[in-house]
Amino acid sequence: MPELHPDVAAVTERVIARSRDSRRAYLDLIGREREAGVHRPKLACGNLAHGFAASGEDKPAIIAGGAMNIGIVTAYNDMLSAHQPYGRYPEQIKLFAREVGATAQVAGGTPAMCDGVTQGQRGMELSLFSRDTIAMSTAVALSHGMFEGAALLGICDKIVPGLIIGALRFGHLPMILIPAGPMPSGLANKEKQRIRQLFAEGKVGRKELLESESASYHGAGTCTFYGTANSNQMMMDVMGLHMPGASFINPGTRLRQAVTRAAIHRLTEIGWSGNDYRPLGRCIDEKAIVNAIVGLLATGGSTNHAIHIPAMARAAGIVVDWEDFDRLSGAVPLIARVYPNGAGDVNHFHAAGGMSYVIASLIDAGLLHDDIVTVAGTRLRDHARDPKLTGEDDGLTFEDAPAEPLDDTMLRPPARPFQPDGGMRLVKGNLGRATFKTSAVEPQRRTIEAPARVFSDQDDVIAAFKAGELDGDVVVVVRFQGPRANGMPELHKLTPPLGVLQDRGHKVALVTDGRMSGASGKVPAAIHLSPEAVGGGPIGRIRDGDVIRLSAEDGILEVLVDPAEWESREDATRPPDGLGTGRELFAFMRQGADDAERGGSAMLAAAGL
Repeated sequence: MPELHPDVAAVTERVIARSRDSRRAYLDLIGREREAGVHRPKLACGNLAHGFAASGEDKPAIIAGGAMNIGIVTAYNDMLSAHQPYGRYPEQIKLFAREVGATAQVAGGTPAMCDGVTQGQRGMELSLFSRDTIAMSTAVALSHGMFEGAALLGICDKIVPGLIIGALRFGHLPMILIPAGPMPSGLANKEKQRIRQLFAEGKVGRKELLESESASYHGAGTCTFYGTANSNQMMMDVMGLHMPGASFINPGTRLRQAVTRAAIHRLTEIGWSGNDYRPLGRCIDEKAIVNAIVGLLATGGSTNHAIHIPAMARAAGIVVDWEDFDRLSGAVPLIARVYPNGAGDVNHFHAAGGMSYVIASLIDAGLLHDDIVTVAGTRLRDHARDPKLTGEDDGLTFEDAPAEPLDDTMLRPPARPFQPDGGMRLVKGNLGRATFKTSAVEPQRRTIEAPARVFSDQDDVIAAFKAGELDGDVVVVVRFQGPRANGMPELHKLTPPLGVLQDRGHKVALVTDGRMSGASGKVPAAIHLSPEAVGGGPIGRIRDGDVIRLSAEDGILEVLVDPAEWESREDATRPPDGLGTGRELFAFMRQGADDAERGGSAMLAAAGL
């Protein structure tokens, strides 16, 4: 096995040491749950009768209790393109389970909201807390004690983290995540970006914009840019929680169905009654969490995972922070260029070698932990394989990863990367701590010193842009966008106008306690700023005209104001809570949320995790 990179080893040891007590408590919990928790042999006859009453031909097998009963937790809906294919999965999974003497039941459903639909709308204020809701829905689904394993059906932004957080509270059960794949490529992403900027400048109308967007998002499957949804799939691969090569096979293909079938067969092999017991809580350990961060950095993945990874880790008794991300970012090279960090999309990435090449090359470079417990191999390298159909009966086989990338505009070896670092840096100073994604930002734009223009609503930024008030060097500050303020919506709607200003030759940056899209683009941005404005975060003291220095190269985020004056300022007044679109129902989550660096979760905070 290649020697582990010293920085990866050091961060891993730091995480293990920091998590020692909480991880021990977690492992004790799942040990007790296996031995004394709620499960089928302990259910009373009335409980069992309710549980299998409508199970049809599977009823005798469930009554006998000798084989695994798989709980399906599904985030299906047919509005969300990525999740539309899941409509047929439960019936398929039941057939696949019967082939190996097992049974399956839909244990429950979870919400699955689409950030693409709610982007820039008030519904986005529910988005982050939908993750807590999904976690709780997963817990409700698995609480019946009817299942010896679970198949988790989810792909997109908050859905995979929510499924993982909820499932980890039942970490004594073996589980496999089953993706459905990306839609085929549509309109080139660079062309889509061009039309968006033209629309922002008023040079094309809504008709042209809608035609462009419809040509990009045109069928079933995940959106093809490398945002949070596809970053989720990458993370599940490098953590060993998928079948090998499962992430980026298009929906509706024979290969996609064959890999799903293999996942169900495999799930029955890793149950607690056999010789290869692999509970989820053991699969997700400190090394797996470090792998998730390394994979994120090496591929230029979504900044949203600077929030989601700490939250998922906490659910397994593991504590990570942005110092860990930053130190790993300095050691891990960027080996993938997928839009918005490059021209090609995830289908081009997959064709170039995709996740099998990423896993194999990062292991060879000593950047991934190979010695983790995965769902389908003896080590992570067993996941550096691509599924193929062979023969007249479409038998499933797995081929080793290519030795070299098949397109070096999409993928490169770690020894010859696109850039030497992972492109997600911690910036800090008298304004707090924030995340800066450098992988899509040109090096000469990663340091900026300019006067601030302060807003408390993204729509006010757009109005100021249209009025010509932002023409010039400017750091746009958007505050009261954190978890406690309004649920921390993504501010993706700001990308086109800020991009226009930058293209006009101005030095432009964004500083916010909110989020940007998982497809954060070319404008330098310090995001997830903690502490947030609500509760006295320093961002609440910035005034128009204050000079702000932001440097990803030096790790600096500070306002250049005389310290005495700075300390004498009062915090800005918080805008009133918004009503409508169900936002008022999530008020208790906003009030109880912790900061972004810990995951921005009300549920985990309340649970004391």
